Amino acid sequence: MSVTRIVASLALSLGAPAAAQPATQTITVWSFGFAPRPIHLAAGRPVTLVFVNRSGGSHDFTASAFFARSTITAGAAPGGEIELRGHETKSVTLIPRAGTYPAHCSHFLHTQFGMSDQIVVN
Repeated sequence: MSVTRIVASLALSLGAPAAAQPATQTITVWSFGFAPRPIHLAAGRPVTLVFVNRSGGSHDFTASAFFARSTITAGAAPGGEIELRGHETKSVTLIPRAGTYPAHCSHFLHTQFGMSDQIVVN
């Protein structure tokens, strides 16, 4: 069997190419901020958003319009938010729609202390 056939057989046996897998975007949450700022995503391309709370206190990532207009394929964002206890990590996989969406932490005074962001989907 030629090397080319072996490589082709191996590629087929491994399943879908890496490009078919959702991209991953980590969103870091802390007292009192988010990163990255702004969040850039590709319209119509699956992405897994991984929310990592670095602080010991609870926070949320609220982006009602963004989650409502996206097609969520794994995980959940009930009421358009991801609620995180201290040092908790949660993921949601979705297909975003083009647009610019506001995001913030809805906990008392957290937005005023700088916990706001923007999601830009092109």
